[in-house]
Amino acid sequence: MTGERLRSGPTSEMLLDALELAEVDPLLLDRAYTAVPQYVPWPKAYGGDTVAQAAAAAMRTVGEDRSLHSLHGSFLRPVEVGVPVRYEVELLRDGRGFSTRSVRGIQTEQCVFVGTASFQVPEEGPGYAPEMPRVPGPEELPSAAERLAGVEGAAAAYWSSGRSFDHRHLPGPLYIRIEGGVQPHQAVWIRAFEALPDEPRLHQAALAYVCDYTILEPSLRALGLHWSSPGLMTASLDHGMWFHRAARVDDWLLYAQESAGVQSARGLSIGRFFSRGGELVATVAQEGLLRLR
Repeated sequence: MTGERLRSGPTSEMLLDALELAEVDPLLLDRAYTAVPQYVPWPKAYGGDTVAQAAAAAMRTVGEDRSLHSLHGSFLRPVEVGVPVRYEVELLRDGRGFSTRSVRGIQTEQCVFVGTASFQVPEEGPGYAPEMPRVPGPEELPSAAERLAGVEGAAAAYWSSGRSFDHRHLPGPLYIRIEGGVQPHQAVWIRAFEALPDEPRLHQAALAYVCDYTILEPSLRALGLHWSSPGLMTASLDHGMWFHRAARVDDWLLYAQESAGVQSARGLSIGRFFSRGGELVATVAQEGLLRLR
């Protein structure tokens, strides 16, 4: 998808294209797949592409009796848009209840991402989860396209319709200014623009994809910065994600986020996804580069 195609209106095509993996002969490890980083109006690819593609590659190597419960990764180098990434997967362990995979993302003969993915056969056990924050519903909030109506440029077009998901911020977004005040927390309602196939692993990979778009925002907000702040440079560094229960990303999910601190040009943010009914779906932790040049 290119910037020209964004003008046709919002779809989830970008997500589905990102998750198109082709199996190839492995060069380093046990299994290998290739996928293509999708268009963004900036020099380097979106980190959620890489996380989701690595997760999808690992998923291809385990049985249907177990599902992804955690994913941990480090971004080593910037990823080029449109240049295929090769994901080599090592089958580290297959036990009765858990399986573990190591994934390396390689682009133009350089390692750009390393990660581990853990899978579990579902089982019964005691449970606890924090409560979902009490916030207005998504129908009461403007979409990104409505927030950015009248704003010209490739970035505004991408934020409005190019990310495959409707984003509705509380108390407000950080696209071209700080809306909602300087504070270390926020929430975002998210939902895919289109109905997606009834494939649980696709919805897990899609959640890994969308989680990276806004996770650094509470740290930016705490510093009084927004995405259009002059001289701002950001990049994902380390990423952790835990999947607690299945959910569809073409239903509304609340992404509650807070900053755990910013220092040495690195910000750590924590996010929790909740279903519309208040169930905890997934938890995210990411440290990212926040540099002013």
